[in-house]
Amino acid sequence: MFERVVWSVIKPAFHFSPRLMYGWRRWLLRILGARIGNAVQIHPSTRIFLPSLLDIGSETAVAEDVRLYNLGPMTIGCQATISQGAHLCGGSHNDQDPTLPLIRASITIGDCAWVCADAFVGPGVTVGEGAVVAARAVCVRSVPPWQVVAGNPARAIRARALAAADK
Repeated sequence: MFERVVWSVIKPAFHFSPRLMYGWRRWLLRILGARIGNAVQIHPSTRIFLPSLLDIGSETAVAEDVRLYNLGPMTIGCQATISQGAHLCGGSHNDQDPTLPLIRASITIGDCAWVCADAFVGPGVTVGEGAVVAARAVCVRSVPPWQVVAGNPARAIRARALAAADK
């Protein structure tokens, strides 16, 4: 609770910073407990729920209007891309219980993975290394490494060509 209050006070300094002040935003997140690698580019319009539950690897880009609703631990690997409007949602409710208790789940995005524009990644999902979640896809199941998924619900459409080149 205390962290959320502190983050709500600091958040304007994050959101109103000029676009190219990536280092400033990395610093703000780090002082709140986030683990942020080198050369990470997080845009000022990115919405983050709890910085202390966020871990982003080096050389990763988080574009405009991304939502990182990290109620549980959220890990984004090195050289990953989270495109504009993507929503990574680490929370839901247990619909099997009449009181609908909150579920706090982790999300993992692997190294070199790409979550494309307006895609949704749900609670408990792992997007494997080099995988692609296509634009507007709804990903509620984990994605194997070097796989491209698309649609609602997201389904595998092909292996990513880079997988053979990297092996």
